Amino acid sequence: MSRTESNNQESLGSIEYPACLSVVVPVYNEQATLGEVVRKLLSVPCLLEIIIVDDCSTDGTGEVARQLADTHKQVRLVRHERNGGKTAALKSGFALTTGQIVIVQDADLEYDPAEIYGVIRPILEGHADVVFGSRFLVRRAARVLYFYHYLANKFLTFLSNALTNLNMTDIETGYKAFRGEIIRNMLIASSGFGFEVEVTAKIAKLKVAIYEVPISYYGRTYAEGKKIVFMDGLIALWLVFRFNLFCSLRASFRELPELQRTTIGKRVIGDQ
Repeated sequence: MSRTESNNQESLGSIEYPACLSVVVPVYNEQATLGEVVRKLLSVPCLLEIIIVDDCSTDGTGEVARQLADTHKQVRLVRHERNGGKTAALKSGFALTTGQIVIVQDADLEYDPAEIYGVIRPILEGHADVVFGSRFLVRRAARVLYFYHYLANKFLTFLSNALTNLNMTDIETGYKAFRGEIIRNMLIASSGFGFEVEVTAKIAKLKVAIYEVPISYYGRTYAEGKKIVFMDGLIALWLVFRFNLFCSLRASFRELPELQRTTIGKRVIGDQ
């Protein structure tokens, strides 16, 4: 067990949390890393289920995913017959979740599952409805990579903040956790990598309690398999305007979730 995982277990303190976390893992050609991601996810506190959505991978990812689903009862597998992009994979995964909390975990190990408890903790404790894991809020371990990606992220975050009146630091983060009723009721209309911008705009319209927590980031180079490209940035720019200015609250959710923020866990007898 890593130091982070050990700290997570200790930090549960006198509160007993149920298995309430659904993890959606969109995956495309990640044969080399998917097994390790799932292994780490299986040790996350409060885990209820892991839903792997194979977006029509062309390598051995599908077979790895099937073996994981056959071996671990918490793992479920869905496969797309055609490649639809990350957002399409997330839509399929969200629809299958049953947990009180839902989080996205990319399959490429750029984000460490050992930090998930820290991301969902504000929801567990009844403070937040949505939590973003920020790579910039407080610097933790972060691989030094592309300056232009950093600028693009900062610009998109600034533009999004100007339209939502939020003070987010990292809307493009891969770690986003939600109360289940929020994300399962959201009508997601974008494609490709548009989810990050769309979901930020729509939760801002809902006027829920949003938190950010610092996370580490172990980014990959293009040679190592990074998939986002320049055109994705241009599309994201358009989507910031589309979902903030031309999409109403009623058009953003199937049903408006009724949120009552309470602590999900219960105090252990003897600690009261």
